[in-house]
Amino acid sequence: MLAFLANPDRFMAFSRRAAPAFGGLAALLIAAGLWYSFTAPEDYQQGDTVRIMFIHVPAAYMAMFSYVCLGVASFLSLIYRHALADAAARACAPLGAAFTALALITGALWGKPMWGTWWVWDARLTSVLVLFLFWLGYMALRAAIDDETKAGRAAAILALVGLVNLPVIHYSVEWWNSLHQGATVFAAKAENRLPPSYLIPMALMALGYTSAFGALWLVRIRAEVWRRRAAVLALQAAEG
Repeated sequence: MLAFLANPDRFMAFSRRAAPAFGGLAALLIAAGLWYSFTAPEDYQQGDTVRIMFIHVPAAYMAMFSYVCLGVASFLSLIYRHALADAAARACAPLGAAFTALALITGALWGKPMWGTWWVWDARLTSVLVLFLFWLGYMALRAAIDDETKAGRAAAILALVGLVNLPVIHYSVEWWNSLHQGATVFAAKAENRLPPSYLIPMALMALGYTSAFGALWLVRIRAEVWRRRAAVLALQAAEG
């Protein structure tokens, strides 16, 4: 599949149909997720504030998932010199940064009524903030280097270094004392798992976010491919 999509012409043909399909699926899933979110019962401790979690938790998941996508694309770009992989990495960064920002903002909105403060230097919160800084650093590094090839390689190395932060985010609640809530979706103990009334909207929102990311990523990669093709044509015209 990766070899198939490494061909720009094949990718453009595939993405032309896949992007709107993912977009339509995302709209349906998110609409259903929001409906279930507002019909879910209040939590006995959090009250209506629990509904923020249906936005926050999928956003936090997408922050990490999108960074994995950036890491894979950066690896393929750096090791195999795939131009399409480099385009995919560049297209991924603003989307991942947006999901990470959404996770931080909604986490703060939840934290104020629950913890009495917008922010604490909690292990989970701090490591997610570091992830956001990696996103910003990646985009800034690409913008700071005029040579696009050198910029892509330098940014790819930074992206791969940032992968080290992902297990820190995931295990931060277990490794350090944390105010942050532990695992509930895949909790080992049954009594710690979410009931279906909360699990269904959270799962729908997570799938909707994933589909939306897929649609937007494909659209952004297509735009990046067209931009590079236009740049090549402009250079050829100038030389001719």
